[in-house]
Amino acid sequence: MDRRMLLWWGVSCLLAATALGAILVLGFGDTPAIDHWWNTVVIDQRASWVIDVAHVLNFAGGSRGTIFVIAPLLIVGLLLTRRWRSAVFAATAMVASALAVQALKQIFGRARPADMLVASDYGSFPSGHVANAATIALVIWVIFPRAWTALLGALWVLGMAYSRTLLSVHWATDTLGGALTGAGTVLLVAALLSDWVQGRNPPSDPPIVWEAARTS
Repeated sequence: MDRRMLLWWGVSCLLAATALGAILVLGFGDTPAIDHWWNTVVIDQRASWVIDVAHVLNFAGGSRGTIFVIAPLLIVGLLLTRRWRSAVFAATAMVASALAVQALKQIFGRARPADMLVASDYGSFPSGHVANAATIALVIWVIFPRAWTALLGALWVLGMAYSRTLLSVHWATDTLGGALTGAGTVLLVAALLSDWVQGRNPPSDPPIVWEAARTS
């Protein structure tokens, strides 16, 4: 995937997230039927152990878990292996994703489900937890473009999305908006930094997605 494709997909995902938010908030007089249906489905699956797992994901995917645990582990790991430009890319993508999520939350201000099991901040759309999960998943895939990183990343995002609806903190469409926002931001940052990373990474850096595309 070259720089133009990264840019195209990044912008497309962010535009899709914005359009989805506008349709949900401005185009519907009430929450769409698919959101009510899925909320009913997951409520019936609230076994105690499932809720316990969802609470773990609630911490891991939230601001504290991402900022103080997952992001530092990823960035420090990259720095310790002398992949400092990849670390800069990862940090930039995560900050940009968080800013994009908060901007969309303030723009749309969508109400959350009424039966939340955990406290949360303002704005239901997009899901910040799912955006964080998608950001981490795409950052790792861009740096290490392998089938297994793509599979694990997809499972991480889907698991986070399921947990957010299980806890009734978000509607299903909020999680889709979060995934689009996180993924789009990472791809856009990758496009903007591709020349810098590609041309100046130290030899110890692994091939990143745009490099793999050029050598394939």
